[in-house]
Amino acid sequence: MFNKILVAIDMSEGAKDVYSTALSLVIKHNANLILLHVLSHEEEYSPLPIPPNLIDIYPATGNDLTLETWRQQWEEFEFEGLEMLKKRAEEATKAGIQVEYQQIYGSSGQTICQLAQDSQVDLIIVGRRGRSGLSELLLGSVSNYVLHHAPCSVLIVQLPGKKGEL
Repeated sequence: MFNKILVAIDMSEGAKDVYSTALSLVIKHNANLILLHVLSHEEEYSPLPIPPNLIDIYPATGNDLTLETWRQQWEEFEFEGLEMLKKRAEEATKAGIQVEYQQIYGSSGQTICQLAQDSQVDLIIVGRRGRSGLSELLLGSVSNYVLHHAPCSVLIVQLPGKKGEL
C-alpha cells in the first residue's frame, strides 16, 4: 500500500515518537523511507530569527548577540540537525530499510509538501504538539498545513503538549 514514506522530524523529544511510528510502518509495508529535517526558524530549537539588517540598526541587543554569533548558532543548529538525521538513517539501515535523508532550509509545511510531491511519496508522517488558539496562530501549525496541502495521505502523530500554552 505504501511504497515510499516521508517522515518529517525535528530535534524535539517528541520526534522520537514520530520516528518510531514511521519505522514500524516502513517495516510493515516494506517501504522506502525518506527522513526530512527542515531548517526553519519555526522550529522550537532554532536560533532566533534575527535579520542581518536588524543587527545593523540595533547592534546591542542586550544579549551580546552579533551577526557572527548568530551565524555560529545557526551553523551549530544545521550541524546538529544533520547529525540527528544521520543517526536515524543509520538506525533504519541497520533494520534493513532503504533510507535517504535531506535537510532543507525553508518553511516547514511547504517544504514537507514540496518534497513529498517531488519524491512521489505515498505517505507523510508528522508530529503534532496540540497547540491551539493564540499559540497556534503565533507559532503556526505545520501538521495542519501539511494535512491540507499534501499531495498524498498524511499520518499525524499526536505528541504530548503543554496544556494552556499561550
